[in-house]
Amino acid sequence: MNVLLKSLKPLLAITVFVVIAGAFVLRDRWLPLLEQNPSDADRQAAASKKSGSKKDSLQQKIILSDQAIANLGLRVKSILPETYWKTLQVPGMIVDRPGRSDQGVISPVEGVVEKMNFYPGDTVRPGDVLYTIGILSESLQQTQTNLFKDTHNIALAEKKQKRLETSRGAIPEARIIEVVNEIKRLKVAIKGYQHELRNRGFTPQQLQQIAQGNFVRDLDIHVPDRLPPSRLQETSVVMKTSGDTSRQQTPLTFEIQESDIDLGQQVKTGQMLCLLANHRLLAIEGRAFRNETQLLERSVREGWPVEVDFQEHSSSDWPPVDQVFHIQKLMNVIDPVNRTFAFRLPLDNQSRVVQQDGQSQVLWRFRPGQKVRLMIRVEKLDNVFVLPADAVAREGAEAFIFTQNVNTFHRKPVRILERDRRHTVIANDGSLTPGSFVVQGAAEQLNRMLKSSSDNDLPDGYHIHADGSLHKNEDEGK
Repeated sequence: MNVLLKSLKPLLAITVFVVIAGAFVLRDRWLPLLEQNPSDADRQAAASKKSGSKKDSLQQKIILSDQAIANLGLRVKSILPETYWKTLQVPGMIVDRPGRSDQGVISPVEGVVEKMNFYPGDTVRPGDVLYTIGILSESLQQTQTNLFKDTHNIALAEKKQKRLETSRGAIPEARIIEVVNEIKRLKVAIKGYQHELRNRGFTPQQLQQIAQGNFVRDLDIHVPDRLPPSRLQETSVVMKTSGDTSRQQTPLTFEIQESDIDLGQQVKTGQMLCLLANHRLLAIEGRAFRNETQLLERSVREGWPVEVDFQEHSSSDWPPVDQVFHIQKLMNVIDPVNRTFAFRLPLDNQSRVVQQDGQSQVLWRFRPGQKVRLMIRVEKLDNVFVLPADAVAREGAEAFIFTQNVNTFHRKPVRILERDRRHTVIANDGSLTPGSFVVQGAAEQLNRMLKSSSDNDLPDGYHIHADGSLHKNEDEGK
């Protein structure tokens, strides 16, 4: 044992010498570790964590100058929780209301068109002369002749009756009775002729002329004035003068929508001459599929209003539509071609009168054939935030809105409940404080600018105040 220990002593001495020499050579690496204070290391770690937190905070906001805000057209609005209706969107089209919008004008006689006073697109009023037709009907010519002859025959018969009555007693009574009966027969015949001519458009003045022997050869076709009471009501017209919009009452007018006749053309009795249109009372016709029937029936049963998107330009100078739309009629027939059924909503049109070349023309806001979009209510969402569709930015599964504090815009994550073509519904889950000033558009652009900005991305020569406002450096202005 003693021999073994003696042999190991040189080896241990060599090992200790090597360790001491290596420690001496590597002293620059391990001496700083012994000299460092543990509290300093903790402070460095905390400072690093704080720096990272500050960087994350800066990445959630962007600073814009007043010029940049104006260039982006940013609008800010304070939002509060409200009620939103989930809707079913269906296409629709403005159509004429049957029996209320159109009025056909037919030829009461057979003849030739000798004069045309108005043409398609012109505005006319009840009583205006549309056409003048030269009469070719032999029956009407014969009726006028008979009216003239019987009018004179009754005058002769009445003179004969007076003469016989002066000789009463000298002549048989039967002769006087015969004359009286003749007068009655002529009066009945004259009444029948007058009735036939009035139905053909002859006026009382013309009937008097015919009785005197002045036969009517040309017949004027007038705009009908014997209309239902609902059609004779005055039309509400929107007048716009010097930038002020006011409502005035103007008489009922028509527009010549169609006319298929030409000057010199021969027309028959009952032939359509033109189609007059008055677009004050129209209808909106929507189209829905069979599986959407229950939703529309519920809307009718509950009396829910229907929102109508007329797809007009935002710069339109027409006044707001103050009408509340409800489904008035659900059709019970399905179109076999497109497998949809129709439903209708009444629409009261707006119009204005313009003067051109000394003539007035009525311009209607809504026109038959115009496409619209109908939003049928199906579900109610309470206590939610409703924003424009472009006020929310999407980034994968995340959604963000931007709030404004003067020149500083903060990005906040939100949860989307519903989204359509015009609106985005945000949950009121505490991520957004009621009354916050939220940017109403350009969210996607702001989000791209935020992602590309740096920690201190301020405009040159500007500084930011604690209230979020951007100010120019004083030194820059000198």
